[in-house]
Amino acid sequence: MQIQFTTISEPSVAAEKWLKLFTIHWEAYKTWLLENEDEAYSADLSTSQEALRTYMPELWPTYVHLCELTNADELVARFLTGYKPPSYVSGCSNAVIKDEQTHLVRNYDHHPDLFEGVQILTQWNHKKVIATSDCLVGVLDGINEDGLAISLTFGGRKKIGNGFGMPFILRYILEFCSNVEQAVIQLTRIPSHMAYNVTLLDSLGNYKTMRLAPNEEPVITAAIYTTNHQKKVRWPENAAFNKTVERSTFLKHLLTEEDLTKEELIQAFLRKPLYNTMYKQGFGTLFTAAYSPQNGKVELHWPHQSLQQSFSNFKETALTLKFNQKNSKKKRSKNFSIPYQGHTAKTMTYANPNLDKETLDKKTKSSALSTEFITEVWSNMNKE
Repeated sequence: MQIQFTTISEPSVAAEKWLKLFTIHWEAYKTWLLENEDEAYSADLSTSQEALRTYMPELWPTYVHLCELTNADELVARFLTGYKPPSYVSGCSNAVIKDEQTHLVRNYDHHPDLFEGVQILTQWNHKKVIATSDCLVGVLDGINEDGLAISLTFGGRKKIGNGFGMPFILRYILEFCSNVEQAVIQLTRIPSHMAYNVTLLDSLGNYKTMRLAPNEEPVITAAIYTTNHQKKVRWPENAAFNKTVERSTFLKHLLTEEDLTKEELIQAFLRKPLYNTMYKQGFGTLFTAAYSPQNGKVELHWPHQSLQQSFSNFKETALTLKFNQKNSKKKRSKNFSIPYQGHTAKTMTYANPNLDKETLDKKTKSSALSTEFITEVWSNMNKE
């Protein structure tokens, strides 16, 4: 499987380049909307526009401009509000790490056919924004020129309600907030139509992770990592499929490593258990991103390619990304990817992620390999 990943520089209001992006992807989004039009939680155009004016009024002039630019019919106009889109499920892992600076590192896991494959530099309002595009208006992750970085992960719940698609909310945050404090206030106020975890980091090194769900009070935490559940597993089948607890436990122990660097963390995100290859099943890692708010730099990584961007040096380019589907027939009887603590975690992550457990036991005397710890990991696979 392969896709074309494109970077676009249009540091102004949306214009010709964004319109080309709309033209390329609209038919797919139109099909998605029409196939799910009968969902009980969909909303008409009037309700959607009123919700946008109520919760994100600063974005209204941008919305009007996009509608004029696309010569929007009713379906396009409704879609561009971001209100109550059809439901969707993705994977993802986020982590915050401090070495010389504080960084936000994340993986985005989904089906390649459902990925726009675009990083875009814009200035729709007063701030320049570099972001990974989703739903044409929304963003999966991104950073603005004030040094506020943001990233989402699916919250692992079936619950759906009245609210906006999270990528649209993240766009609003990057357009109008400058720091974590401001972003928390807005995320507390704006309703999300599905459950999401959102990680925030600003140029002063402040960070928060918020757990958001429809019709529930937002939970503000100081968590430095998040995967695809919220405190505890609410959707066991989904958790078993995407190994959210396994990934969470791995990050928990990896991030306690003394002197762990951003580069080492990025390498961990490019290997199991954080890196996933079930692309046909909709759970494959499509990119690893690293945001460094203090210097406004963005890195995108793949196993054999990388891309560095900044507000002062943003390059337009096109990359061909090839994704290798996991062989579902391959047996995994001895291939261990469960997380260990201490030095062993680094050994497995950086040196040999598929290291055989028996071989590993012979090579180390670390107490991290205790039976108690292994039992703890597996007993937590279906609870947290």
